[in-house]
Amino acid sequence: MDRSFQVVIMYILTHLSLIFFMYPRNIIASTGEGHWLPIMIGLIFHFLFIAIYMKGLSYFPNKDLITIYLGVGKFIAIIFLLPITLYFIMIIIITIRAYSEIITIVFLSKTPLWAIMAFLLFISTYLASKEVESIFRTGALIAFLFLPLIILIFGSSIQNVDWHYLFPIVDKQFTFFTSSSFYVSFFAVGGGFLFLGFIQPYLSYQRKKILIGALFLIPCFILSVYIPILTFGQATASTFMFPFVMALDTVELDWIIFDRVTMFFLMSLITFIMLYISLVLWKTIRIINVCFPSVKPIYLTIILSVFIFLLCLLIPNWNDIERIFFWNTYLRFYVICAVPISVLYFGMRIRKEGNNENF
Repeated sequence: MDRSFQVVIMYILTHLSLIFFMYPRNIIASTGEGHWLPIMIGLIFHFLFIAIYMKGLSYFPNKDLITIYLGVGKFIAIIFLLPITLYFIMIIIITIRAYSEIITIVFLSKTPLWAIMAFLLFISTYLASKEVESIFRTGALIAFLFLPLIILIFGSSIQNVDWHYLFPIVDKQFTFFTSSSFYVSFFAVGGGFLFLGFIQPYLSYQRKKILIGALFLIPCFILSVYIPILTFGQATASTFMFPFVMALDTVELDWIIFDRVTMFFLMSLITFIMLYISLVLWKTIRIINVCFPSVKPIYLTIILSVFIFLLCLLIPNWNDIERIFFWNTYLRFYVICAVPISVLYFGMRIRKEGNNENF
């Protein structure tokens, strides 16, 4: 049965959860002008590697990424699956810790940080312990409840823009290439599409529909950066930790039930991020379960969640979060580049050999 709708919805929600918080700050910090250029480079990178990835996966119908690599050989599986596992664990740690800090800063300043982290991790662990179909059904329900209003609020965020701040529109020196913030921004660009290689035995989808869903994200990437710039200007927007959140705080909508538009918007994105964490946690457990097949996945999920929670407690402040973000950049580029290319290579090889029995 074709589940393209659910897959596209999850694809959109997971990326929306990553775009609006740290991505605008990274892009704004990477250059003082012509922000559209680093944004478009990131988007081209995204579309290129997701197309390569899905093309490679098409050679292995009903096979997930783990089965593909194990079919090539145990050594190849270790080379790719071990970095992927480390990458997923780091993603969960960074996301839990960073978004807990964001929640504390924005609207739960008196709540202990450990309690917020425990809450996010508990909900995500519960979802991850269920079947992957449950995660995707939950995503479809959340999208039905929140996406229409989020799109409306997102569109209303342009009410305070000053188009003069659009200029200059070209960074002639291409200074963003020398900025670490530009490379850190790929956390939002390349952090969400790897799940497509894990769900093939469970959910079928059409490649063209995923690419159509990806087109929806283009204005989200662009406006998440340009709304703060056009509202405050580059000099002021660059001083904010969360520029888009600050820009959204200037929007006035009398009809909404919350006193602040920001409150509803952030609460919606927090639900998206819990879905994202649960999906990454489920993928991680799938890989670990191959190494420990005798242990039930529910026990591995609980053990990994406790381990992640303890590691989150060891991160003292925001500066350390940003440092880990930067360290993770090297592993991130290896995973999001090497995995799609390797899957395409192995797919083309077995097609050339005309033998798919080992996979």
